[in-house]
Amino acid sequence: MSDGSTPVFLQGPFEFEGNGLDKPLLIDESLRYVVPAGTTTQPVYFRGGNSTDDMISVVLFCDGKPLRYFPIGAKSATHVALRVVEDLLADSVLELHVAAPSGCSGTVVVDLGLVQIQ
Repeated sequence: MSDGSTPVFLQGPFEFEGNGLDKPLLIDESLRYVVPAGTTTQPVYFRGGNSTDDMISVVLFCDGKPLRYFPIGAKSATHVALRVVEDLLADSVLELHVAAPSGCSGTVVVDLGLVQIQ
């Protein structure tokens, strides 16, 4: 992109095992992103799908703290355009976690769109 911005995507289907709706766990190491030095990053949208018979929540963490919750209904999907975006500074660590009822297992499909700004 010529305006000094670069799209970044954290995405894919991932199997998970629930540990409780109040105990989110990192979905997969590939869903960890560190904002590069000299840039800021903004989350732009989230899409998610849930294969299970239970409601789950995907949680966007920043530096170990929950930043956004994305609940996804049973056997359902969601698309959230993030209207309020934050400038996440260099060295910030973003991670996607999943929270699901204990004993719930299935596949979550995630697609988090970010814009990295020079």
